[in-house]
Amino acid sequence: MLELLTVREMAEADRLAMAGGVAGSDLMERAGCAIADAVSTGHLAGKRVVILAGPGNNGGDGFVAARHLAERGFDVRVLLASNRSRLRGDAAEAAQRWSGEVETLAAAAGLDTVDIVIDALFGAGLDRVVEGIERAAIETVNSGAAHVVAADLPSGINGDSGAVMGVAIRAHETVTFFRRKPGHLLLPGRLHCGRVTVADIGIPAGVLDTIRPRTFANEPGLWRGLFPVPKIDAHKYARGHAVVVSGGLSASTGAARLAARGALRAGAGLVTIASPRDALAVHAAESPSIMVRAVDSPDELARLLDDHRLNAVAIGPGGGVGAGMRESVRRALDGARGVVLDADALTSFGDNPKELFTMLANRESERTILTPHEGEFVRLFKEISQKHRVKQKLEVTRDASHETGAVVLLKGPDTVVAAPDGRAAIAANGPPWLATAGSGDVLAGMAAALLAQGMPAFEAACAAVWLHGEAANEIGPGLISEDLPDALPGVYRDLFAQIAT
Repeated sequence: MLELLTVREMAEADRLAMAGGVAGSDLMERAGCAIADAVSTGHLAGKRVVILAGPGNNGGDGFVAARHLAERGFDVRVLLASNRSRLRGDAAEAAQRWSGEVETLAAAAGLDTVDIVIDALFGAGLDRVVEGIERAAIETVNSGAAHVVAADLPSGINGDSGAVMGVAIRAHETVTFFRRKPGHLLLPGRLHCGRVTVADIGIPAGVLDTIRPRTFANEPGLWRGLFPVPKIDAHKYARGHAVVVSGGLSASTGAARLAARGALRAGAGLVTIASPRDALAVHAAESPSIMVRAVDSPDELARLLDDHRLNAVAIGPGGGVGAGMRESVRRALDGARGVVLDADALTSFGDNPKELFTMLANRESERTILTPHEGEFVRLFKEISQKHRVKQKLEVTRDASHETGAVVLLKGPDTVVAAPDGRAAIAANGPPWLATAGSGDVLAGMAAALLAQGMPAFEAACAAVWLHGEAANEIGPGLISEDLPDALPGVYRDLFAQIAT
């Protein structure tokens, strides 16, 4: 279930299912039953359950869950956020089938003492700030000790952006339906969801052929078919030759070495650091597996890259900021090779991003990756960053990719990768200890290695992000960036075993 559906796409999935003969009441019945199953799986009958029901279909799901839980022996109360007469359609029918009392949410006494709260106030489509009695109820639930199960998405979270709309439920688990939404993976929404379960409620998977979603969870199923698995009869030259461009001794040359080691561990057949002469010895002493070539100017870099076998370049980590870097970027982009622009390569264009965008205009999108963190992104894409009323990481990354014609990898705990054709992927496997100096340099090298091995830029960027996160998970707390490349063999072993099956 890689597809992530926007609020509009999920509504279309419901509509298509019903147009195909699935009754809306059946969809609601299965959704409410799935919520009840989540509660009864982890809790004994007799526990006190309060269901917060909203006026829409999310509230209808809550009424169905109430009926099933009462039948299973739970002590159930339903608190409705509106007048019962305002319920319509399937939600009204679900409420009619509930034989218990319906209390008003304004009389939400005792929420801090119940065992379980089912949050069925708002679904994923919330696009206003939560106020009034709903806000008070959410704050009471959050301050209590009850186990909280959210229906679809924790109330107060925007399903498309993951934004908190004033206040939001902090759930221990979330039961969503058919497919996850971007808000389940984007921050801060993901922090409110707890464990997420996707329930089959009878929507046929074939509706996706009509919807054609463009947002995905960044997991191996998204790019596994294009991942370069070494063949027994292959040789190092068939696995590409990645170049990492370094600055001189006055720059942070360690960043270039981290990128080079990341590229080598990620499978590039050969890796060369293009280095000013004053830093050659420092680089050469680091690893006998990584080659070093003297490059003191953009002209020398261009001559080095005239060799078509050097088919991918990572430029920016430890490269230095300024006119020389801008010209080196120009030379790196002049050709069909894969290019990863990171760190100093992006910062050097902060005062004149249009200069970089012009360089990128005539390149194939499947050969270029930009890897900014949030600060670099804001400097490069000021207008895009200011355009959105609520910070929407997914959409700003898409807009940046469209503007540049390159794949954009916006780093963070919810890294987003976007392609100019509108595809985007959200990562959720990066642990908190990945936030350490140098980890982004390793990522840039890994992405360059996958480009060198023939992966298209979108899939290469997505795969590098996922592998980066898995390597960090393999190491655990206490990670430093030097650890990441050495954790990759174990990650690759597991990945190749999956691909083989």
